[in-house]
Amino acid sequence: MDKFIVTTMNDIPGYEIVEVFGEVFGLVCRARNVIANLTAGLRTLIGGEVPEYTRLLTDSRHHAIERLQEEARLKGANAVIAMRFDCNEIANLVSEVAAYGTAVTIRKKAG
Repeated sequence: MDKFIVTTMNDIPGYEIVEVFGEVFGLVCRARNVIANLTAGLRTLIGGEVPEYTRLLTDSRHHAIERLQEEARLKGANAVIAMRFDCNEIANLVSEVAAYGTAVTIRKKAG
């Protein structure tokens, strides 16, 4: 199986779990740049979406999943089930995004 599967489900239709490696996570901490903070600050005065932060968090989630997959592969897994995100702010300066789940080996069900 070449494709690495990450899912929020506890099982994967058409596959069986043959080995469980346990919890894995991918963590990203990103500081917002001064210009984005100023622009976002001005946007908060008028309301609406703040695209600078949306891009920051979207990119952070993608990188967190990549790191999650990397850790799972190092353990010998070819999938992660029950994946979730956790987001926090550190000292009002840094956004932390964690992707976590259970690393497993799966194979296609026979028949």
